[in-house]
Amino acid sequence: MSDYREVITKAVVAKGRKFTQCTHTIAPSQKPASILGGWIINHKYDAQKVNRSVEVEGYYDINVWYAYAENTKTEVVTERVRYVDNIKLRYKDNNYLDDEHEVLAKVLQQPNCLEVNISPNGGKIVVQAEREIYAEVIGETKVIVAVHPDGNYEDDDWQEDLEDEFEDLDPEFIVGEADE
Repeated sequence: MSDYREVITKAVVAKGRKFTQCTHTIAPSQKPASILGGWIINHKYDAQKVNRSVEVEGYYDINVWYAYAENTKTEVVTERVRYVDNIKLRYKDNNYLDDEHEVLAKVLQQPNCLEVNISPNGGKIVVQAEREIYAEVIGETKVIVAVHPDGNYEDDDWQEDLEDEFEDLDPEFIVGEADE
């Protein structure tokens, strides 16, 4: 009998990440005099594997608070931005079985405003934003494992190691209020 076995299991077989900086132009209802603030909220996304990459499709809302009418009035303008990020994958496994897979996408950097300015013509607002997304593909793969020759494997060393850790503890030590 062989000392190795081939096992089919699920594992991360490919990964990738993408950092994106982009510029959005927003047309407010009033001519802006100054920018008072900018923020991004309501980020939603979905990811799927397309060939040898992961396509992340999502959207977020950009909110810009600005003053107008010679800085006497304020308003918040909101615009929904849609995006598609194509994340190239690096495969770590030549034994990857491409029949079934699961895609996990995680936002490393939520979309946020880097800078918000009034455009040179003065009628629009220019927002610079950034985001970063990490993707993993989990699929079936084949691994080879060693089999213990007699089929029994016990790790008695763990118990001894744990007992050594507790030898130096003072049983009289209590964390709490000081004696009065």
